[in-house]
Amino acid sequence: MHIGLIGLGKMGFNMRERMRNGGIQVTGYDRNPDVTDVATVDQLLAALPSPRIVWVMVPAGDITDAVVTELGEKLSSGDMVIDGGNSRFTEDQKHAEYLASKDIRFADCGVSGGVWGLQNGYGLMAGGSAEDIELAMPVFDALRPEGDRADSFVHVGGVGAGHYAKMVHNGIEYGLMQAYAEGYELLAAKDIVKDLPGTFRAWQKGTVVRSWLLDLMVKALDEDPGLASIDDYVEDSGEGRWTVEEAIANAVPAPAITAALFARFASREESSPAMKMVSALRHQFGGHATRPSS
Repeated sequence: MHIGLIGLGKMGFNMRERMRNGGIQVTGYDRNPDVTDVATVDQLLAALPSPRIVWVMVPAGDITDAVVTELGEKLSSGDMVIDGGNSRFTEDQKHAEYLASKDIRFADCGVSGGVWGLQNGYGLMAGGSAEDIELAMPVFDALRPEGDRADSFVHVGGVGAGHYAKMVHNGIEYGLMQAYAEGYELLAAKDIVKDLPGTFRAWQKGTVVRSWLLDLMVKALDEDPGLASIDDYVEDSGEGRWTVEEAIANAVPAPAITAALFARFASREESSPAMKMVSALRHQFGGHATRPSS
């Protein structure tokens, strides 16, 4: 299979490599001349066999809108667009409707794995018709970890369902990171604890709180034991906000996720060791920039 990939940033660059390692031929386009395979979107489309599949991996919002609009003007009947970024599920439905008017297929795919996806594989949550998802299955199989497909890939439902699942995934991620970070701050506050990094390291096997995020906490503390180089200002990508909005809209209580989101807002106003840890964790799994300590 040969597909196009638009957007070769932190995620897209590694995804291109993993797909190639998995036997998928990929022609990538990015405005950065140092990483792109072709100079223009037109050249990318000309390189692809019919029906063409183009995976879009650019920031959500106006940039994704512009790329989808351009592809709608240049693709042909039966071609397919997959939005693998972090678009809001309501935007997927708009994009699908626009492309359907031109007889172009559309699917959305939530992608989790951060900067470690090239090595470990990506967790995938796809939305779209069964026919469209099956068409792209070789791509999904190349991206996901080895093993049973059901352990790392799900066809969630129709258009928008993939990004909805990824939105909730990221909301859960907010809550988990906040819990770990608050535990870190509490342990650090008590002088009875003499080996803080060792405490987290001892939780990595056998305990009920073991996880990949915990492993990344240990890695962050190994690299910077007191997190002295990191400011406690923590960004939010938008998906935590969307998760809280959906919880309100559907009358679903989500106090942990909501509190984690508000904690990020609070991090921008006062010093907090817990929020230093949240910032460190976001950098560890996603390569998100941290602010240097002032």
